[in-house]
Amino acid sequence: MTTEYILIFITTGSVQEAEMIARTLVEKKLAACGNIVPAIRSVFWWQGNLENEQEALLILKSRSVLLSDIITVVKALHSYDEPEIIAMPIFAGSESYLAWIEKETQQSS
Repeated sequence: MTTEYILIFITTGSVQEAEMIARTLVEKKLAACGNIVPAIRSVFWWQGNLENEQEALLILKSRSVLLSDIITVVKALHSYDEPEIIAMPIFAGSESYLAWIEKETQQSS
């Protein structure tokens, strides 16, 4: 069972914001890949109001040791006061794909 690899879900206010965050994280080698789902509808409570918003969903593939740095970067770039940043372990997968995630998130010193 592999748990060092993670999927991270981040909702954003627009596709452009999701693209900017994804590009930054991939360029910094904090994520191997970012997939953008351009149109989702989110219903949630925020500051006492029931909201119903059109958003984009960014799904990242990375490693759990990088999560703290990812959160820092996302919070610095994101337009929301409290962005959704949720990580879930990847319990299993294609060994060659997981090796690719490992390779693409190795930062040079």
